[in-house]
Amino acid sequence: MQSDDARYLKRKYKGGSLDVHPTEKALVVQYEVEATILGEMGDPMLGERKECQKIIRLKSLNSNTDIASLARKVVEECRLISPSRLPEVEQLLFYLQNRKKSAEKKEKKQIKPRDLTPFEGMELDEEANINSIDDYIELLYEDIPEKIRGATLILHLARNPDNLEELLQNETALGALARVLREDWKQSVDLATTIIYVFFCFSSFSQFHGLITHYKIGVLCMSIIEHELKRYDLWQDELLKKKKADILSKEYEKALKKYHGLLTKQEQLLRVALYLLLNLSEDTRTELKMRNKNIVHLLVKTLDRDSEELLVLVVSFLKKLSIFLENKNDMAEIDTVEKLVKLVPCEHEDLLNVTLRLLLNLSFDTGLRSKMVQADLLPKLTSLLGDEAQRQIAMCILYHISMDDRFKSMFAYTDCIPQVMKMLFDCGEERIDAELISFCINLAANKRNAQIMCEGNGLKMLMKRALKLKDPLMMKMIRNISQHDGPSKNLFIDYVGDLAAQIGLKEEEEFVIECLGTLSNLTIPDLDWELVLKEYNLVPYLKDHLKPGSAEDDLILEVVIMIGTVSMDDSCAVMLAKSGIIPALIELLNEAPAYLIDLMHDKNAEIRKVCDNTLDIIAEYDVEWGKKIQSEKFRWHNSQWLEMVENRQMDEAEPFMYGDDGEPFLQNGDILERPDLFYSSDGIIPVDGAISPEFFTDFQNGDLLGPHGFPSSSLTDGYGQTGVTPVRPATAYGFRPDEPFYYGYTTSR
Repeated sequence: MQSDDARYLKRKYKGGSLDVHPTEKALVVQYEVEATILGEMGDPMLGERKECQKIIRLKSLNSNTDIASLARKVVEECRLISPSRLPEVEQLLFYLQNRKKSAEKKEKKQIKPRDLTPFEGMELDEEANINSIDDYIELLYEDIPEKIRGATLILHLARNPDNLEELLQNETALGALARVLREDWKQSVDLATTIIYVFFCFSSFSQFHGLITHYKIGVLCMSIIEHELKRYDLWQDELLKKKKADILSKEYEKALKKYHGLLTKQEQLLRVALYLLLNLSEDTRTELKMRNKNIVHLLVKTLDRDSEELLVLVVSFLKKLSIFLENKNDMAEIDTVEKLVKLVPCEHEDLLNVTLRLLLNLSFDTGLRSKMVQADLLPKLTSLLGDEAQRQIAMCILYHISMDDRFKSMFAYTDCIPQVMKMLFDCGEERIDAELISFCINLAANKRNAQIMCEGNGLKMLMKRALKLKDPLMMKMIRNISQHDGPSKNLFIDYVGDLAAQIGLKEEEEFVIECLGTLSNLTIPDLDWELVLKEYNLVPYLKDHLKPGSAEDDLILEVVIMIGTVSMDDSCAVMLAKSGIIPALIELLNEAPAYLIDLMHDKNAEIRKVCDNTLDIIAEYDVEWGKKIQSEKFRWHNSQWLEMVENRQMDEAEPFMYGDDGEPFLQNGDILERPDLFYSSDGIIPVDGAISPEFFTDFQNGDLLGPHGFPSSSLTDGYGQTGVTPVRPATAYGFRPDEPFYYGYTTSR
């Protein structure tokens, strides 16, 4: 508008909400501005509303400040606050005066991975203007100081998202920035940091990732990071040499001061470059390219730094990468776990949290869990159980460690068990977290741990809660405790009646199974089982649940085990025999071979092995069953072979599979000349069920397990790679399932 039209512009301010600033000693006033353009006759022609806020900083506010006087002063000087709101202002000021400093300090320490803060050297003595972009581009063709100034001015424009679209259209500016970065990044860390920061602003939005790829900024950032890490090693060596040579002189102090200055600038460069790469890694294809250029090794090497802001970023990046098998294997190949364990615990809450989450991802691997234990992570995690913010993640990692029998006993030498017992009892009648009770179930499988759990009134409290709430998981924990011989088992004599009383009631089946299992474990000489069976009328229950189909298999199994336990008492054995249970057991036993034949093709290798060995024993003693078992094994392997042959029939759409005479052929020889398809290491494919029934179908579909026990197809899907051959299926990263192990550890799921 022209100056002489100013009388036709009318502004109206309307006060809004009033609140305290979340981190500073300040009040935040929300208000609305209504601007109206009036015509010559005073009638409104055009209007616009805009919501704004004003921050009133109170630097003089302290514990001795007169709140009433300060509130009056604030209301008098700020016209946006109505005098009628004076009591509200006093209340807010009183809150600010008494707000704990620790909370403010804690808030300031929170550094989110993607909140890239301004760095030293970004300051300018002028305001950047999008209309002057051509002048800034001209500076990029001058010497280094002018290039830094020009790049910094463009950076100030790029930090405003509203300018990104316009900058995107200016190919000259972006091309000049990319060229200067490519040619001069070694000459100036400030210049490299500033230019990468410009492209980082674009990387924050997925639609601009193609632009960054076009100028190959990601590849350049990888090279810069690798170079800077090598420089860091050289600085360390040089500093160490000067420390040894100049112990009594000031040369070392001078070199140390220079080193810290260089280190600060280098970490700024690493942060902005890694942030950019983290944003680009949203596309798994781009992440795959980074992995092929050794991104995992570069990130792990950066874990040696002390900068908390840099470490939050690096660990967050590693956590994102760790969900893919090959990246996890790269981390296993180097000392990733050892470096992460050094960060636990730490005062920086965000860094501690993201480190624990990365360790949780890695803890699914058996070999890496072993490394965590060797690095003394167990007592550190135990100490974090008292930290409410980190308790859940720490509990999950401890649960994974407790899955290995070799590590269960180590928990007895920490204060972990008393802590988790206290957590259980603190739950009262509320539902227990699945992680907590699962962890306790694993711990109870160790004899020493079980004894610690029973100390004091431990077992009494557990039994009381389990029986009152009919909690099957709590009873499963008690059942694990009951399996250990020694003093802890004798404590169960007082609860035999309570457990037996649950059997005849119409309780949930899972709960009854655990109660039966607990009773079955009580092989105590002083226990009068005959009296228990009679008092609680258990014989009819046991007999009724032996009939095939009368209950779930798990319950029938527990009934059989219970009968075995009580039959150790001669009087009980006679009583059970008279009740007619023996024919029922024989009838149940006759069902076993058919059931085992079904399980002979189970996906679990251990189940297949047990079933196969058992069927071999049955076949030796029963000729009729031996024929059925042999026939079933032959039928299964024959059907798998026929299915594979049918699937590999030549397709008319594959001309390379046919010869000139139209006869089908295989490039690797006729299928009948492929002994590897017929023979195992011992000769003909065995009929012992050692080969998985899914072997041939998985082989055909490219789903064979990779060298570490993970399906190759899952990795292929993750990166969108195709072209897996049916003969040697490959993962997205080129590993093939027939290659040997090359890491010194094994994995399991």
